[in-house]
Amino acid sequence: MNNVEQKHFQLPTEACWSHTWRKPKLQFLPSNHYDGAQFFNPIACPEGRSQTDLLKWLLKRKSNSWNVNPQQEAQQFFTAPSALPQLRPHASLDDWQVWFVGHATVLIQIGPYNFLTDPVWAEHASPKQGRGPKRACPAGIALEDLPTIHAVFLSHNHYDHMDLATLKWLNHQFAMPIYTGLGNAWYLPPDLHVIEMDWWQSALFKELKIVYTPAQHGSGRGARDQNMALWGGFSILHGQDHCFFAGDTGYSPHFKEIQTRMGAPRVALLPIGSYEPRNLMRYMHMNPEDAFQAHKDLHSKCSLAIHYRTFELTDEGREQPEADLHHAMKRSSKLMNPFYCIREGKKLIV
Repeated sequence: MNNVEQKHFQLPTEACWSHTWRKPKLQFLPSNHYDGAQFFNPIACPEGRSQTDLLKWLLKRKSNSWNVNPQQEAQQFFTAPSALPQLRPHASLDDWQVWFVGHATVLIQIGPYNFLTDPVWAEHASPKQGRGPKRACPAGIALEDLPTIHAVFLSHNHYDHMDLATLKWLNHQFAMPIYTGLGNAWYLPPDLHVIEMDWWQSALFKELKIVYTPAQHGSGRGARDQNMALWGGFSILHGQDHCFFAGDTGYSPHFKEIQTRMGAPRVALLPIGSYEPRNLMRYMHMNPEDAFQAHKDLHSKCSLAIHYRTFELTDEGREQPEADLHHAMKRSSKLMNPFYCIREGKKLIV
């Protein structure tokens, strides 16, 4: 246990109060999702969902309905048998493994290369330690047990996805590039190697092609920066192989477009949590039934559930997303490709 205690399964949240009140000075070329001042989703938000409704819900909701005992969660995690990811310098590029770390953080191993999606080891998803949603369970892999990280895929700037403490730790250790959407570098320390991308833009990493893909969501870390930086997902391509990370998103036709442009994913990382109350969350977050439809739209050979169990952000129970996903799958054809839920620290060979 002493060895475990020396490792970091979570980090203190780094204070970044300036993000809550500063207004970025950013300017990009107008497009079908940028009006010269803010980014927007091509499909407009339906009427009936206002910021006022969202604020009323936030003020009234109970934020600890999961009733999780973090010490008990940690004890169960540390006493359970576990494997650790390994460096694989000689692995072929068709040898893939994905490790669920927690929430939207996944370690993707494609041949010899190791990538992290939205790395968050922080204890709180907020601008200050001790405030906001608290981590319900340890990250599935200690930071010290990570293999060499070759790149980070950062979907957008919400606090449960962009974590300054973790990004600084990773940069100090690996000095890896961070791929993200337009405008997000403004929030990050200048010594980080940040590569900003617009939707459908691509970059090369060794033998792999990285494409920043659309998502139906939003951005902002405070009162004055709403939708001033872009949100999205990622497709990682090698030959006919396609690994897809959806980021954070509501359901929309973009999944079918991604399948048309990029082909069926060998594995898709799809969010299934943070969806109640439905009338407020429908536009921004998929529920499990939406995620299963996205899995079908993508023709994904298999999918992995993310964005649940770690931070209590909305009103559904902690185990409800997994139960609702299984219910949606039972109503479908038994020939449907698999959609997995695995626990933190476990891997899927795809």
